Amino acid sequence: MTDRSESIESMEQLAAAWRTVVHDRDPRADVRDLPGIAVRWADSRFAFWNCITLTEDGADPGLLRRRLGEAADIMRAKRRPGFLWLFAGLLGGGARAQLSAAAQQAGLTRAMSGTGMAGDLLPVPDPRHPDLEFHRVATEDQVRAFADLNSRAYGFALEDGRDGLLGAPLWTGRAHAYLGLRDGVPVTCAAALETEGRLFVLLVATDPDWQRRGYAEAVTRKVLHEGARGAGLARATLHATAAGAPVYRRIGFAPNSPLHFYGLKG
Repeated sequence: MTDRSESIESMEQLAAAWRTVVHDRDPRADVRDLPGIAVRWADSRFAFWNCITLTEDGADPGLLRRRLGEAADIMRAKRRPGFLWLFAGLLGGGARAQLSAAAQQAGLTRAMSGTGMAGDLLPVPDPRHPDLEFHRVATEDQVRAFADLNSRAYGFALEDGRDGLLGAPLWTGRAHAYLGLRDGVPVTCAAALETEGRLFVLLVATDPDWQRRGYAEAVTRKVLHEGARGAGLARATLHATAAGAPVYRRIGFAPNSPLHFYGLKG
């Protein structure tokens, strides 16, 4: 793949995977494909489920300003806050140079940054870690533990993560969602979901008290191993925070598009 096509793939994987998770959270959620904008908005307390992304390749500065304004207007009409996920690799050079000013003009502020990543790395061996036992999420108590790990890792209130995941059948069914337990206590988690011929990894999180021990890498390898078994998949994709990207490089993922998360100015 070329760099440009990988950026398009990364955006399309987000739009397709979030269509699944948002509809799973609420079948009546706002899931629309507008000109240049994909809306995937559950209006959940879990802000990651309230998502907009820009979808056009090679946007110039004028088109970027227009789309950012339209995206901000959609976000203002919602009850719950969320994020615009912007793949900088899709922008033309002039638009990329003006991104910060255009976002400010639209009333958006950058919340965090990361990168899209992908790799033809499947299958991977079943991982082992001396500290961990892996358990597939199968009960509501395990979904709650999965949600709480994500809330603690990303700085959300516990009730926010629970609002996003509890009662949603995806996490005990189609998704390969796993907990890593240390001495019987969940300390890390990840999930993988088959999405348009790829295995899409999401919701990788480790309790802040147990980070930097290789737990996130181990549980990510676990969901890659389990998600690819019998599926005939070769390629995996994900979206990484800046802190998480080195973990995924060690597994074999390569970065494609810089990814910026924008929220509305307070």
